[in-house]
Amino acid sequence: MTQRVAHLDLQTSAVLGRSPYGNCAALLSDMLLSIRDSIVRLTRWGVLASVVLGGGSSAPGAELELIGLTVTPHFQLESMRYAREPKPADGARVQLFLRHATDSHIPPLVIRADSPLRFNGKTPAELLNTRAWAWHDTPAALPGTQLELPPGALTVWTFNGRALPWGVDGQISLELGPKKGTWLSTNLTLAAPTAWLSAVTFLPTENAIQPETMVVHVANEANEPLTIRSCRLWLPRDSKLPRVLFPQTVMTNLVWFGWNPVVSPHDKGGFTLKTPPLPLTYCGVEVEVAPRAGKPFPLWAHLRIKPERFDISGGWVNPVTSELFLKTLKRLHVNTAHLQNRPGYTDTDLYARYPLKYFNPLTPFATYDTDAMLPRIHAAEFLGEPQYGGGHPVPPQEVWQKLQPYSVTRLPTSVTHSEERIWRDYAGLSDFPHYDAYRVSAPSADMWSKYDRWDGKTIRWGAPLETIGDLTRSLRELNRPAPIAYWSQGASDGWETYGGRKRTSPTPDELRAQAYHALAQRITSLYWFNLSLKSLNKFPDLIEPITRVGREIRLLENFYLEGDAYLFERRITNGKPDWDFAVVAGPSGAVCFALDLAYVPDPKEKVFKFGSPRECTLAFPLPSYLRPPAEVLRVHANGIVPVAFTNVDNGIRLTERCGPVNIFVASSRSGLVDILKARRQSLIEFEDAFGFDPGRNADDLEKLRRLVEP
Repeated sequence: MTQRVAHLDLQTSAVLGRSPYGNCAALLSDMLLSIRDSIVRLTRWGVLASVVLGGGSSAPGAELELIGLTVTPHFQLESMRYAREPKPADGARVQLFLRHATDSHIPPLVIRADSPLRFNGKTPAELLNTRAWAWHDTPAALPGTQLELPPGALTVWTFNGRALPWGVDGQISLELGPKKGTWLSTNLTLAAPTAWLSAVTFLPTENAIQPETMVVHVANEANEPLTIRSCRLWLPRDSKLPRVLFPQTVMTNLVWFGWNPVVSPHDKGGFTLKTPPLPLTYCGVEVEVAPRAGKPFPLWAHLRIKPERFDISGGWVNPVTSELFLKTLKRLHVNTAHLQNRPGYTDTDLYARYPLKYFNPLTPFATYDTDAMLPRIHAAEFLGEPQYGGGHPVPPQEVWQKLQPYSVTRLPTSVTHSEERIWRDYAGLSDFPHYDAYRVSAPSADMWSKYDRWDGKTIRWGAPLETIGDLTRSLRELNRPAPIAYWSQGASDGWETYGGRKRTSPTPDELRAQAYHALAQRITSLYWFNLSLKSLNKFPDLIEPITRVGREIRLLENFYLEGDAYLFERRITNGKPDWDFAVVAGPSGAVCFALDLAYVPDPKEKVFKFGSPRECTLAFPLPSYLRPPAEVLRVHANGIVPVAFTNVDNGIRLTERCGPVNIFVASSRSGLVDILKARRQSLIEFEDAFGFDPGRNADDLEKLRRLVEP
């Protein structure tokens, strides 16, 4: 029996606006007939909401059009267990793409914070106060400011609704401007579409500050194909005005995945696109697609342009003034830490030889938002875990307000999400969201004693490891198409005893499984919690397993960066979880994961134990642009080996002897085996170059233990 988890994120686009015909009934009738024909064609794709034409304007000829709409519905994982049942997840994160009319002779449209703005007859403040919305970024959220839209300019407003009608199939009205001379008046249905941008990633060259490549994935869940036609960016002219976007040249120089512009029904496709160096600010992404019959229509996204690199963090590392400790971290392939300028490290030669990217508040901005400093930056993170807030959750709108000062900088923001039961309310707040959840001997938001997957028996010292994959999917879907990251459970000296378990950090198998349940759902950075000197000295048996995971990430990091989560399946055998299968696919190939779920809790040691490797027939569906692959490789830190496989209608099938974590790569071109072997050898040489190996050398471990952490 196979359980398939469907994609839940939705996006919708609309072309809505007021009538230019005034009271001319005949012309208006003709226009409505034309719109009706368009609606009939486009609603089959779920990309058009309903239309009501508004009248009037704030100045002669002024007009505001709703030209796009994205809807990302909330949902609740069924696999999680809580002390208190979550409320129904029937809200959605909604983005409105609003354009001022393109007549260059009209003055800018000025929208102040106190300009009349009503959604279903209520102001944003009223919707927040009644908890109908979790947060919003309309002009009303910024008292004392104003938004000035020149002709042809675009702005994007977001609101995150908690419940219907602010979710899928909700019917809402929007009115902006004075009663006489309304700038925009429309009714819309937040329809569930069948096509959306599932991932948008900006990639730089090795040492560049600004990205010059876009990788865009398109999901098509309709019953007929879609053709990708073009892409256009909307960018600010002034970085200090990131909410005022202007159309750039429509780009048709797309390199489609598999050289095929057609995305098959119930499949994914996409393209890469070379661009000029892109500014590190917010942008609108407009991708035009066309069904087999009917007019083309746009798919939209709004996100920050950030140069995406796979960073591995060690958390709150200390002491960074010790060369031996820094050698240990770098050998673990850690390149990031929770720090910023640190006297005695970042201002010394130690930083030049053992650099770690900054992951902290990054203030004052004048210090960190510079060309010289940007290569050192991972992201700004300073709010802790706002969903906990010391027992009192910080309201999402307050989180948004605290992040706002970063919007005019080139510094991407990140927020630590901690409780899936409510993190949908915080969806979309930051540029690079991440979460922490640990499955053994650690504090948790879920109720471990309620999981009964092991013949009805419950435990209090751990939770199902595969829920890490479930949580990763949830955060990804709620925040798409932005990339996400994960705090993975590492070696930590600070956790207490839970449920009688003596070991207060994961075993090597538990550590590896948690990291890979997240990697298999496509993250683009991983943070170990928490590789301090005390932690590594307390659990030295985790040093080498962390090294191996780091080496494997570095081997395949380009696949994670270019890819998108393509498939997830949970195999149930004889009524019990058996395997998790997942595929992260992109233009160069697919990383395929088989993760063993037949582990058991040991009642004496109170740790999860995996059985011996077992022969298993694995089936991995692949997107049509990768079928058939040129070669399939098995990838492990210890080596890369070609494997025999059979092409089937929707992907590949292979039979292998499999342990707890199994990684395969289906390549679109032959010759990858030699590339990965050379890459692996260079990574081993990188590790050996430090001349210090406390994970395998007892003398080096003793030297590490002699260090004293401040």
